[in-house]
Amino acid sequence: MKGLHCTIVFLWLFSTTAAAEIGVSENTITLGMSNALSGPASGLGSGVKAGTLAYFEKINQQGGIHGRKINVVSLDDGYEPDRAAKNAKRLIYTDKVFALVSFVGTPTSKAVVPEVNRAKIPYVGAFTGAEFLRNPANKNIFNIRASYFNETKKLVDHFINDLGYKKIAVFIQDDGYGAAGKAGVQRALRQRGLKIHAEGKYKRNTLDVEKGLNNIMAKKPDAVIMVGAYKACGAFIKMSHDKGFYPKFANISFVGTKKLIAELGSAGDGSYISQVMPNPDQSKLKIISDFKADMNNYGVDSPYYTQLEGYLNAMVIVDALDQSGQHLTRERFISAMEGMKNKDFGGLKINFGKSDRQGLDDVYLTKIENGKALPIQTMK
Repeated sequence: MKGLHCTIVFLWLFSTTAAAEIGVSENTITLGMSNALSGPASGLGSGVKAGTLAYFEKINQQGGIHGRKINVVSLDDGYEPDRAAKNAKRLIYTDKVFALVSFVGTPTSKAVVPEVNRAKIPYVGAFTGAEFLRNPANKNIFNIRASYFNETKKLVDHFINDLGYKKIAVFIQDDGYGAAGKAGVQRALRQRGLKIHAEGKYKRNTLDVEKGLNNIMAKKPDAVIMVGAYKACGAFIKMSHDKGFYPKFANISFVGTKKLIAELGSAGDGSYISQVMPNPDQSKLKIISDFKADMNNYGVDSPYYTQLEGYLNAMVIVDALDQSGQHLTRERFISAMEGMKNKDFGGLKINFGKSDRQGLDDVYLTKIENGKALPIQTMK
């Protein structure tokens, strides 16, 4: 009888401990999100948010995960690091969320990581390719997308191999995001025995691009790789055309493809964009057909790359939550994420490990033609 009593007490303590995990109740799992829902980068935040929530809503309608519905506390940081850090503190310590998901940006992530480390909270699917989130590996951080190193190498290799260009300039946002992209271009060029030919900068959340453009124009580069958000990069290309400057332009995925195309209009034709997701218009992968159907059910017409990235984030998160079992803890969740080996998400294979914090490595090249980003294999 005494042994039975001890067993009952142990089981009660175990169930109480499991239920007491931060952000987890009997019926809900609460996640926190902060990204740009206002300001010049709002299209990025709203897109990633919509894709993430659409998949979570689908799962909730199916009954949730082990009987728990996913609840998301979403905050706006306007793509400003100070606001992102404050939001992270609120989500962690006031809203008491289980994990932080689908944040947007390099400078914002940099401001948030100290709180992630302090609270030992999972930080999953940040919309940035910055290297500091990948190396050295951080137990709490999981990146779904390929890195800026992957993207900039793809662009540099194509400019050199396909077009024979060697005079490659960079136009960057003057912060951690721009520095991360520039480092990738430098790295790729160094492997070819080359250096960045010219550099221009602009201040985050502004359209002050003329000084940077003039600096680059003076050096007459063959191509300009741009590391910025859609409004500023759109303004840069249009002003370049107004000044009679027509190098080849290339953006990395963070720019926000659909928003950039809208900003540029006919001025966009011929520009390149590296992508970290398959093309939502042309890919035959199952994830694309599911994505379009679920976004339509969520009320979003013609979803594109940013929504797809948020959608895949949510798919990966849900899988790890499911694999964690009924007694969900952060440790179990992290272990489930680390255990993903060649895990198939509608045709995209995710791989993580204790020293590998990047799920995907693939980069796709696209070219803007007639208002669409068309997949291409070569710049020729």
